[in-house]
Amino acid sequence: MKRTVFFISALVFVSAAFCQDADGTLFEFKYKKDDSSRILSTVDEAVFVNGALNHRAQILNRIFCKVTDVLDDGSAAHEASFMTSETSVGERGGSFSWGQEYDSAFVRTRTGKYTIEDIYFMPTVRDVPVFPEYPVKKGGKWSAEGHEAHDLRMAFNIQKPFRVPFTAQYEYVDDEIDGNTGRTLNLIEVTYSMYFESPRPSSITRDILNAPAVTMGHSSQKIWWDNQKGMIDHYSEEFKIIIETFYGDQITFSGTAHAEVTEFKRVSTEENLRKISESVSNLGYGNIGVAQGEKGVTISIENIQFEPDSAVLMESEKVKLEKIAEILKTFDNDLLITGHCADRGTKQNQMRISEDRAVSVAEYLSLLNVRNPNCIFTEGKGASVPVAPNTTEQGRAKNRRVEITIMDE
Repeated sequence: MKRTVFFISALVFVSAAFCQDADGTLFEFKYKKDDSSRILSTVDEAVFVNGALNHRAQILNRIFCKVTDVLDDGSAAHEASFMTSETSVGERGGSFSWGQEYDSAFVRTRTGKYTIEDIYFMPTVRDVPVFPEYPVKKGGKWSAEGHEAHDLRMAFNIQKPFRVPFTAQYEYVDDEIDGNTGRTLNLIEVTYSMYFESPRPSSITRDILNAPAVTMGHSSQKIWWDNQKGMIDHYSEEFKIIIETFYGDQITFSGTAHAEVTEFKRVSTEENLRKISESVSNLGYGNIGVAQGEKGVTISIENIQFEPDSAVLMESEKVKLEKIAEILKTFDNDLLITGHCADRGTKQNQMRISEDRAVSVAEYLSLLNVRNPNCIFTEGKGASVPVAPNTTEQGRAKNRRVEITIMDE
C-alpha cells in the first residue's frame, strides 16, 4: 500500500485569503488560474503481516499541481501528477526499488472539500484540511468529514480507490515564528480514527476471503499554515493503518510522513536546451542525446554498459556519468532517472533490470553529490518504449539506455 499524504498540494498556489480580528482568523483558499507548485514528501513506513515485520520502506512522493479553472463559487479545478519512488528492505535481507506515476484531476472548494472521480487513485488523504466558514480563535476546535482512498489493485485486485471514511478533529493551537524566514505560521493539529467494515460478499472464494473485511487506523498531523501566503508551509504526520481480511490475515502499516512546498522552476526553455545540448556535445560522446519532453529536458545515454546480467555500472560509464554530473549540477531541479532495455527475455525480467539500472545510475549521481537522494526519482520501462527496432544489434543497443530528465514539474 502506498500512503501519499497530499492535503497540501491543492492549497499551494493560493493568494492570501484570511482576515484576523477579535473574532479570530478566517482560513479559506483562494485559487488563481494557471498557478502551480510542487510538493515533496517522504514517508517512512514499517509493514507487518500477522504481527511479524515484513519490510521497511521509504517512499518519496513528488507532486506537481496546477489550477486549470476557477469557478464562480470560489472553488477551483486542478490537474496533478504524482511521482512515487519506494525503496524497501525486507526483514530477512534483500531490497527493492520501484517508481510509479499517477495523474489526477479534481475540484476543491475554498474550504477544502474535494470532488474527484473514482478513476483517480491520488491523493490518498482527502478533505484534509477542511476549514469552517467562520473565524477561529487560538484554541478553537472544529470537526469535518474526510476519507482516505487507497490503491489496492496490486495487493487485493480492487480496481477502484478503496475509500475509508473518517471524522477529523481540528484545533488551531498557536502561532509560531519561522526561524529562517521570520514569517508567522499558524499551527493546526488534526487527528482522526478510522473503522470501516466492508460488506460481506455473497459468494465465498479464496480470492474474496483475502479481500479487506475491516480497515481501521488513526492519523495525527501537524499543519503549519502560512496566512500571509494563504497556503500550507509544511506538515508532519504519524499514522497506523490495519487491514484485516475475510481470510483472517492482518496487515499493518505504521510510520511517519512529512512534506513541504518547494519552488517550481522551469528548465525546458530554448536557452537551457541549447546550453545543455552544447555541453553534452562538447563531451565528445556519440551516444548521448538531448531532447525536450513533457517533463523537462532529457539527457539520454544509449547502450549504457553494465556488468553482464546485472545493474553494476562499468567503470567507463562511471566516467561518463561524472562528466554529465557537472552539467546537472548547474541546475537544482529534481531528476528522474528512467531505465530502458532491449526486447530480450521475459517482460518481468525486462522491467526488473530496467528498474535496477535506473536505481544504479541514481545512486551514483547521488554519490557524486549531484542531488540529495530525496530529489532523485527512478522508474523502469522495460522494453515498452523502444527508440529503434529490436531486430538488429544496433537497434537493441539504442534501446538499452538510461534517460536523465531535469524535471520541470
